[in-house]
Amino acid sequence: MHPQIKNKLTIAAALVLLALAACDKPETAPSNPVAQAEANKVVALSSKDSVIGSGAEVKNNQQITVHYTGWLYDANAADLHGKKFDSSLKADGSKGNPFTFYVGAHQVIPGWDEGVIGMKVGGKRTLIIPSELGYGERGAGHGLIPKNAALIFDIELVGIK
Repeated sequence: MHPQIKNKLTIAAALVLLALAACDKPETAPSNPVAQAEANKVVALSSKDSVIGSGAEVKNNQQITVHYTGWLYDANAADLHGKKFDSSLKADGSKGNPFTFYVGAHQVIPGWDEGVIGMKVGGKRTLIIPSELGYGERGAGHGLIPKNAALIFDIELVGIK
């Protein structure tokens, strides 16, 4: 057998054995940062409403006010919420200062501009945002949000103007 083919088959067999061996172990986060990034790859914006508000729906060019909490996306966490990096809520969970911005005016990350459309006042929504609609290659917060990080935001719509 040709040595290159033999090497490829050996590597493939080793990968299969590793995959099978991992089946009986509890899930743990990959120790390799590249493997962790791949495990946490989010490919599209997704949203889930936990509370449907009432009244008018958010549209582009409207000024809205929200409360929010942001986490790094963690595929290994049961609720996908990793490390919290920002919040408009106080440490005890009570409401702090809400955040106001114009939808579609590029004042926030694209995942927010797209993800809040259709919300109603009083509504609560969880956004799962891929890196491309978040902070992308640059990251943010002096390393607090790593480059290429997927994000999760829990958002409550307080008002529309």
